[in-house]
Amino acid sequence: MASEARTIVVQATTELFGKKDVSAVERYFGPTYIQHNPSVADGIEGLRALADSLAASPDFKATPHRVIADGPLVVLHSTYEGFGPVPLVAFDLFRVADVRIVEHWDALAPVTPPNPSGRTQIDGQASIVEQDKTEATRALVKDFVTRILINAEYDKLPQFIDGEKYLQHNSNIADGLSGLSAAIEALGKQGIKMEYFKLHRVIAEGNFALAQSEGAFGGTPTAYYDLFRIEGGRIVEHWDVMQPIPPTSEAKNQNGMF
Repeated sequence: MASEARTIVVQATTELFGKKDVSAVERYFGPTYIQHNPSVADGIEGLRALADSLAASPDFKATPHRVIADGPLVVLHSTYEGFGPVPLVAFDLFRVADVRIVEHWDALAPVTPPNPSGRTQIDGQASIVEQDKTEATRALVKDFVTRILINAEYDKLPQFIDGEKYLQHNSNIADGLSGLSAAIEALGKQGIKMEYFKLHRVIAEGNFALAQSEGAFGGTPTAYYDLFRIEGGRIVEHWDVMQPIPPTSEAKNQNGMF
């Protein structure tokens, strides 16, 4: 199922966003389509309206960087230009059923300069290996998000992160366990809380896993998408997108971001 779902999502997004072929909506997306992006109307009509607007934009460009397939769920890690006033980095999550894309979640954030270690939000490893370790990867990431990010058991960080081998792509955090610890300490000194309340999904393939979580940053409801690469049973690389969750009254659909 994962291989088929990956093919469908890659073909659909390549034709719809790469080639700006709006007829891809009819070929690849289900007649019942659930949209979780709060800026897009629900259903296939909402998707068609979005596709029409992007196709009409001479500046729109989509560049995929990573694809992770887990059963009927497929994650794309991409950058978008011309989708807004500034380039955006995004995680898009699609659900496939009966060879059609029937549901979509995402989180987007502005592209920023390299972080203190010189890494960007999108560079780094992309090849997926160790397909036989998918469930071990899923379990590790689920445990990390639960114990470290939700329960704040920071003394357990060395059990999950491979010290100074840890490569960080968050815009404001340096490499290594030392960089992560310094960032957590700096937020604390500023009185800013980065809170994780609930882990909604872990999408895993081989040595990669994406955690989709809900929480708050500085008191603002926030969607967290964290992508991890595993090596030797520990986390060695991390990418993320944090997006504020708008009030339900401001959303163009009522499905919520999760």
